[in-house]
Amino acid sequence: MVSMTQEAAGPRPERAVQIENEKVLVVQWRFPPGACLAWHKHEYDYVVVPLTSGNLTVSNSAGSAEARLVAFQPYARYAGVEHRVENRGDHEIAWVEIDLKTRKLP
Repeated sequence: MVSMTQEAAGPRPERAVQIENEKVLVVQWRFPPGACLAWHKHEYDYVVVPLTSGNLTVSNSAGSAEARLVAFQPYARYAGVEHRVENRGDHEIAWVEIDLKTRKLP
């Protein structure tokens, strides 16, 4: 689950919940070119499985950097990091995010 802190301008990413139960939340994200997800914080540890390859611009308290997603090469992150995600490329980038509801932030 994502806790939003402000609204972003530009095209909106598409969020489609695929599974939600007491243990997991599975969401498919589709980011068209120019889409931006506002500053947010993940409440749970999560795994991302990219469906397409591409670069996203990820901003956090340390600044901004390009993040390379490679189709079908998953990665994991811990809850609590606040960040913003933007697709500055020329094609859609999509992934499945799996929130593990076993440990929620206080």
